[in-house]
Amino acid sequence: MATLRASVRVVRQTNTTPTRAALTLTQAAVSKVKELISNNPTMAALRIGVRARGCNGLQYTLDYANTKQKFDEEVNQDGVKIYIDSKAQLTILGTEMDYTTDILSSGFVFSNPNITGTCGCGESFSVKQPARNG
Repeated sequence: MATLRASVRVVRQTNTTPTRAALTLTQAAVSKVKELISNNPTMAALRIGVRARGCNGLQYTLDYANTKQKFDEEVNQDGVKIYIDSKAQLTILGTEMDYTTDILSSGFVFSNPNITGTCGCGESFSVKQPARNG
Protein backbone atom coordinates (compact mmCIF):
# COMPACT_ATOMS: atom_id res chain seq x y z
CA MET A 1 0.00 0.00 0.00
CA ALA A 2 1.35 3.41 -0.95
CA THR A 3 1.70 6.04 1.76
CA LEU A 4 0.45 9.51 1.00
CA ARG A 5 2.75 12.31 2.06
CA ALA A 6 0.70 15.17 3.38
CA SER A 7 1.09 17.99 5.80
CA VAL A 8 -1.54 17.57 8.44
CA ARG A 9 -2.30 20.25 10.99
CA VAL A 10 -4.71 19.89 13.88
CA VAL A 11 -7.06 22.74 14.63
CA ARG A 12 -9.02 22.69 17.84
CA GLN A 13 -12.45 24.11 17.25
CA THR A 14 -14.59 24.90 20.28
CA ASN A 15 -17.87 25.82 18.62
CA THR A 16 -18.33 22.82 16.34
CA THR A 17 -21.93 21.95 15.58
CA PRO A 18 -22.52 18.25 16.22
CA THR A 19 -23.04 16.23 13.07
CA ARG A 20 -24.22 12.71 12.37
CA ALA A 21 -21.50 12.17 9.78
CA ALA A 22 -18.29 10.51 10.87
CA LEU A 23 -16.35 12.98 8.72
CA THR A 24 -17.31 15.88 6.48
CA LEU A 25 -15.12 17.44 3.81
CA THR A 26 -15.02 21.04 2.66
CA GLN A 27 -15.07 21.72 -1.10
CA ALA A 28 -11.33 22.43 -0.98
CA ALA A 29 -10.70 19.00 0.59
CA VAL A 30 -12.96 17.27 -1.94
CA SER A 31 -11.07 18.93 -4.80
CA LYS A 32 -7.67 17.94 -3.40
CA VAL A 33 -8.74 14.33 -2.77
CA LYS A 34 -10.07 14.10 -6.34
CA GLU A 35 -6.74 15.43 -7.62
CA LEU A 36 -4.73 12.95 -5.52
CA ILE A 37 -6.85 9.98 -6.61
CA SER A 38 -6.76 11.02 -10.29
CA ASN A 39 -2.95 11.12 -10.07
CA ASN A 40 -2.97 7.58 -8.68
CA PRO A 41 -5.76 5.79 -10.61
CA THR A 42 -5.13 2.34 -9.12
CA MET A 43 -6.32 3.65 -5.75
CA ALA A 44 -10.00 3.94 -4.89
CA ALA A 45 -9.88 6.15 -1.81
CA LEU A 46 -7.88 7.76 0.95
CA ARG A 47 -7.67 6.00 4.33
CA ILE A 48 -7.49 8.16 7.44
CA GLY A 49 -6.19 6.76 10.68
CA VAL A 50 -4.51 7.81 13.88
CA ARG A 51 -1.37 6.46 15.47
CA ALA A 52 0.37 7.00 18.76
CA ARG A 53 3.02 9.55 17.94
CA GLY A 54 4.12 13.08 18.65
CA CYS A 55 4.46 15.01 21.85
CA ASN A 56 0.72 15.09 22.56
CA GLY A 57 -0.13 11.44 21.95
CA LEU A 58 -1.89 10.97 18.59
CA GLN A 59 -1.23 11.93 14.99
CA TYR A 60 -3.35 11.58 11.85
CA THR A 61 -2.23 9.27 9.06
CA LEU A 62 -3.28 9.48 5.42
CA ASP A 63 -2.72 6.61 3.00
CA TYR A 64 -3.92 5.67 -0.44
CA ALA A 65 -6.29 2.69 -0.34
CA ASN A 66 -7.45 0.39 -3.10
CA THR A 67 -9.75 -1.72 -0.90
CA LYS A 68 -11.89 -1.13 2.15
CA GLN A 69 -10.79 -3.08 5.21
CA LYS A 70 -13.37 -5.17 7.06
CA PHE A 71 -14.21 -2.64 9.81
CA ASP A 72 -13.41 0.62 8.01
CA GLU A 73 -16.08 3.32 8.00
CA GLU A 74 -16.73 4.53 4.44
CA VAL A 75 -17.51 8.19 3.80
CA ASN A 76 -18.79 9.14 0.34
CA GLN A 77 -19.08 12.83 -0.37
CA ASP A 78 -19.26 14.68 -3.69
CA GLY A 79 -17.72 11.82 -5.65
CA VAL A 80 -14.82 10.97 -3.33
CA LYS A 81 -14.35 8.07 -0.95
CA ILE A 82 -12.64 8.23 2.41
CA TYR A 83 -12.09 5.13 4.51
CA ILE A 84 -11.72 5.69 8.25
CA ASP A 85 -9.61 3.06 9.96
CA SER A 86 -11.59 1.21 12.63
CA LYS A 87 -9.14 2.26 15.38
CA ALA A 88 -9.65 5.94 14.51
CA GLN A 89 -13.43 6.08 14.21
CA LEU A 90 -14.26 7.35 17.71
CA THR A 91 -11.37 9.80 17.61
CA ILE A 92 -12.46 11.30 14.27
CA LEU A 93 -16.24 11.27 14.78
CA GLY A 94 -17.74 14.66 13.86
CA THR A 95 -14.54 16.04 12.32
CA GLU A 96 -14.39 18.44 9.36
CA MET A 97 -11.53 17.90 6.91
CA ASP A 98 -10.32 20.94 4.97
CA TYR A 99 -7.43 21.64 2.61
CA THR A 100 -5.60 24.95 2.99
CA THR A 101 -2.79 26.66 1.13
CA ASP A 102 -0.74 29.62 2.27
CA ILE A 103 2.63 31.14 1.40
CA LEU A 104 4.69 28.60 3.34
CA SER A 105 2.65 25.41 3.31
CA SER A 106 -0.38 23.49 2.19
CA GLY A 107 -2.09 20.52 3.72
CA PHE A 108 -5.15 18.92 5.17
CA VAL A 109 -6.54 20.53 8.31
CA PHE A 110 -8.81 18.64 10.68
CA SER A 111 -11.29 20.57 12.83
CA ASN A 112 -11.98 17.93 15.44
CA PRO A 113 -14.46 18.56 18.30
CA ASN A 114 -13.01 15.62 20.27
CA ILE A 115 -9.57 17.17 20.78
CA THR A 116 -8.67 18.17 24.33
CA GLY A 117 -5.13 19.39 23.59
CA THR A 118 -2.53 19.88 20.88
CA CYS A 119 1.22 20.25 20.81
CA GLY A 120 2.82 23.59 19.97
CA CYS A 121 3.32 22.80 16.29
CA GLY A 122 -0.21 21.39 15.89
CA GLU A 123 0.94 18.05 14.44
CA SER A 124 -0.20 15.87 17.33
CA PHE A 125 -3.21 15.94 19.61
CA SER A 126 -4.94 14.27 22.52
CA VAL A 127 -8.56 13.32 23.09
CA LYS A 128 -10.56 12.70 26.21
CA GLN A 129 -10.30 9.06 27.18
CA PRO A 130 -13.61 7.30 27.87
CA ALA A 131 -14.33 6.55 31.52
CA ARG A 132 -13.64 2.98 32.55
CA ASN A 133 -16.16 1.12 34.63
CA GLY A 134 -14.95 -1.04 37.45
